[in-house]
Parts: sequence; C-alpha cells; structure tokens
Amino acid sequence: MSLPRFIQIHTLHTYPAALLNRDDAGLAKRLPLGNAVRTRISSQCLKRHWRVAEDLFSLAHLEVPMAIRSRGTLELISRRIQENGIDAVLAQAAAEALRDAGLLDKGGKEKKGEDALKTGQAVLLGRPEIDYLVRRCSELAQAHPDAKALKAEIAKAMKDEKKNIEALKHGSGLESALFGRMVTSDILAGREAAVYVAHAFTVHKQEVENDYFTVVDDLVQEAGELGSAGIFDTELASGLYYGYVVVDVPQLVENLEGIQAADCFAPATPAERRELAGRVVQHLLHLIATVSPGAKRGSTAPFEWAKFMLVEAGDWQPCSLAGAFHDALPLADSEHPGPIRQRAVARMAQEIAAMNDAYGAPLARRFLALDSVAIPGAERLNLAALADWAAAIVQQGEC
Repeated sequence: MSLPRFIQIHTLHTYPAALLNRDDAGLAKRLPLGNAVRTRISSQCLKRHWRVAEDLFSLAHLEVPMAIRSRGTLELISRRIQENGIDAVLAQAAAEALRDAGLLDKGGKEKKGEDALKTGQAVLLGRPEIDYLVRRCSELAQAHPDAKALKAEIAKAMKDEKKNIEALKHGSGLESALFGRMVTSDILAGREAAVYVAHAFTVHKQEVENDYFTVVDDLVQEAGELGSAGIFDTELASGLYYGYVVVDVPQLVENLEGIQAADCFAPATPAERRELAGRVVQHLLHLIATVSPGAKRGSTAPFEWAKFMLVEAGDWQPCSLAGAFHDALPLADSEHPGPIRQRAVARMAQEIAAMNDAYGAPLARRFLALDSVAIPGAERLNLAALADWAAAIVQQGEC
C-alpha cells in the first residue's frame, strides 16, 4: 500500500492558430528549453481560467466559499457597510481603519476619498472574511457614530480579531486553499499552496506566424468605395503543449479542513475529513482536461480537450516529465514515423521506464488517451473514471 501524498497530472493539449498567453508586447510567450525556443502558457494564466470556469465541474459547484482578488476590496467593504444602514462617512472611516490596522497594504493611504481605499496590489480575500469584517465594522459603527471614535475602536478591535478570522470555516476562500495566499497583513492568515502548476510549453520548437488583417468599414463600402477601418497584425502560434500539475494532498486537506498536514493519513483521521479534498481533485482533473486558456477567443476559438492525460499517485516527491522534451520533437521524423502526439507520448513512456529503472518509485498510474498508446504500469480509463479514481484514493488514503 502507498499513500497518495502527491497527485501528479501530466497532459498534452493541441492548439492551432491561437494566441493563448501574451507578453507585454502582445506576442505569444516564449520559453528557451534545450535545443529550441518553445511557445509557453504561464501557470498564472492556466490557474485563472480554471478558477473562473463555469461548467459542471467548476470550483464554484463544490459549494465551498470562493474569494475575491482585487485592489478595490476595501471599497466593496465600504459599500457593504452602507447596505447595513451605516452612512457613507462612517463606512468610509471604517474601511480606512481596516486599511490602517494592516488588513491590506496601504497603497492608498495618502489619497483622498474612495481612491484612498485602493490598495497598491490586488489582494485575495475570502468571502467569509469579507462578510465577517462587514458585520464587525457595522456593529462598531452603530455603537460609535463619530468617525474618529469609530476608527479608534476598529483599530483596537482588530488586534483581537486575528483568531476569529482564522477560525472561519474556509474563511480565505477555496482559491487560496488550492493556490495559496501570501499576505503581509497582521490580521489575515497566509496559505501555503496545495496545487503546484508548471508553465505549459510546446514539445517542439516554436511555430508562430504574423497574422495580418484589416477591418472593413461598412459605411464606406455602402457608399461604393473601397477602404477599411484599420489595418492590424497579431502573432498566432500552433503547438502541442505539455502541462504538469501537482496536488499536495496533505496540504490540501490542511487548508480545507484545518487539520495538520501530518495528520492527513493518520489512523485517527476519518476518511470523511478527506472527502472534500477528493472532490476538489476530481473537479480539478476535469478542469485541467477540458478548460482552455486563450486570448482572442472570438477570432481563434482556442477550445481544446486534452488528447492525453496521465495521473500518478504515490508517497514519493513529485517529478516532472518535462525532461522527455529537453530535445524538441521534430514535426516530422523519418526514423520514428507517426503523429507527433503519439511520438510525444512515446517519449514520456520512455522517460517513465528509465525513471522506474533508476529509482523504482512505486507510483500508481492511470491515463486517458485518444491514440493507441501504452504507459508502463498504467491502466487506461476515460476522464470520468480517471477523476473518480483520483478522488477515491484521496478519500481512502491509499493507492
């Protein structure tokens, strides 16, 4: 028996003629690797799309409170306080008091009015945390109708609020339980990420082209003239992308259930305490397989499902299979004929076999594939069965 301490997810996605992730110049992001430059999708881009996806397996359907990432969270709190019957001056004072007490960074402290509530950077706050702060500030505002006195009371109260906020069930939101939250606040609790996401990259050299296009002016055309409303160009890339995600199961259970990671698989810990973590992994597998990132969706339709997904579970430290593609795959290979995605899976299978010979890691493996391929020691499943298997081993605590 092996503990499913880490769930590793390897994928291959194909995207033709798309601009999935842009850099500051509007070009497809790059990654130098081995003997070639590749096209890249940043982990932040991937996580963002998984977080906000709306479908049957969206994170929101787990019925765990979500979070809000914004520079305007204090403005939101001020508006919510007013909705509780507190006048705008006191609501503004309460939000400023939260800022001054160290709730969020003080980027707007020297500004006036609502601008004073804008934080220097976007901060992630769970909806339960926001609800609690709105309720506490509303109570204090009702008891202290003078703005100066209210600020003093909130500053005093916030010194004692940290334990109450930390005790909120899923207080910091599901997103922070998965992807972590780094805070410098004296009040909010930081969260270690339980899901680690690598930047996806093409298994072959970068394939890009400059797309030149014009926009037709309908009114000019109706007048019998030729002409356009503008001439533009953008960069499009095509590729087969390798993606890699790791779920630290004990950390996920700790973040979701409030128990120590070391006790995740302890005999005294009932399987029910891992049930939510199992469902999170189940949903995450569906999202990783079927949710596509991508800018310029209206003109490129960059929607794709994984053509291959390998899930590994075990008690060993994670290990990416990116090394299988250190030497870029040629688009055509006379020595190893066949479609490039079949050759990509073959490379991964060779890497796994070599790692097995070198380390003998006893990992449980299951995979999804559109092609006729084989992976050492792995059973083939469809997506639903694959996600259910991963959820079950997390809850059972063995694989």
